[in-house]
Amino acid sequence: MTLDRVRLAALVDYLAAAVVISLPWSTSATSILVALWVVAVALTLDSGSLRQVSVIPAAVLPIALVVLALAGMLWAEVAWPARLSGVGPFLKFLVIPLLFIHFSRSGRGEMVLAAFFASACALLALSWLLALVPQFPWPAKYYGVPVKDYIIQSGVFTLCSFALLDRAVVMWGKAGTKSLLLVGLALIFMGNIVFIALGRTSLIVIAVLFVLFGARHFKRRALAAFIAAGVALAAVAWSTSPYLRFRVMHVAEELDGSHADANETSAGARLGFWKMSAKVVGDAPLLGHGTGSIQAMLAQRAAADPAAPTGATNPHNQILATAIPLGLFGVALLLAMWIAHFRMFLLPGPAAWIGISVVGQNFVGSLFNSHLFDFTQGWLYVFGVGIAGGIMLRKHPG
Repeated sequence: MTLDRVRLAALVDYLAAAVVISLPWSTSATSILVALWVVAVALTLDSGSLRQVSVIPAAVLPIALVVLALAGMLWAEVAWPARLSGVGPFLKFLVIPLLFIHFSRSGRGEMVLAAFFASACALLALSWLLALVPQFPWPAKYYGVPVKDYIIQSGVFTLCSFALLDRAVVMWGKAGTKSLLLVGLALIFMGNIVFIALGRTSLIVIAVLFVLFGARHFKRRALAAFIAAGVALAAVAWSTSPYLRFRVMHVAEELDGSHADANETSAGARLGFWKMSAKVVGDAPLLGHGTGSIQAMLAQRAAADPAAPTGATNPHNQILATAIPLGLFGVALLLAMWIAHFRMFLLPGPAAWIGISVVGQNFVGSLFNSHLFDFTQGWLYVFGVGIAGGIMLRKHPG
């Protein structure tokens, strides 16, 4: 029986590695592997481990958000298929406590994170190959983007860049050559973002993580030098990448009001979605319109306001996407969950920095998109926080 439990725990580890390997590449593979992982980890649970996480806010708050979403189905004024579809994106939060439990007692959490990094390196190599050899036979939809889209790719590469920089700083006094190699690889990841495939939200994420990274590792003088180096690199990137300048300046062009219909531009439509969503929230501020009501409420508001953007299916903001169905109570739980997860990683160690990076990236990205409800970004948050959090619980009990 003991041997079977050991083998089952190992299977759970390797299934988790398979999940994170598949995340940058395939939606269907990730869906299947997550289901297999949940079944496998459920067979390893016991009452003691469940009690252990039941007192951890970082584990309880995601469950509370799911419970509120399930309750929100009762007061939604839409058909039951829409209610069931609306609760689906919340259910992934239930995996976070399971990840905490498993990786707080497994010694392979770092191996799983390394598997994700290896997968990202393979994606990086293929991306550069497609950019440098356009005739390479690969059915890419975007330039230099082998799979999925540039938003996901640049988000993955941002996380990898800062994880490498963290390791480089820690190792600088012990292994200078290896540290320089890590910095070089981080710059290759960052170069892909700047020259090949840039999600504009990633620029803001990079700026925020840059500040968090500097505050974590450096004191005053070293921090000033680090900021100066970052500004210099940004200036070099700006002067050498026409693609970067186009992506940034295009936002200003979209917002300058010169277009006949601002809703036809990406930035203009996003502003329209936010205004429209804020009005929808104002109609039911406390408990919201019920789970699954987002699309119906936005369509209703668009029909009543000729100036509103049409065809909106989500507010492109996680807070608004939570407030419409669950009101301010849902927003309070969402913010509390982000804060609890961020606080969990305010300790030394590579897993802690990875956790901070994942939470920081998701929070900033969620200001411009409903990232927790999106497939890849949502599961990236769940597994990133869950695995790193499990490692923290293993190394820092209590």
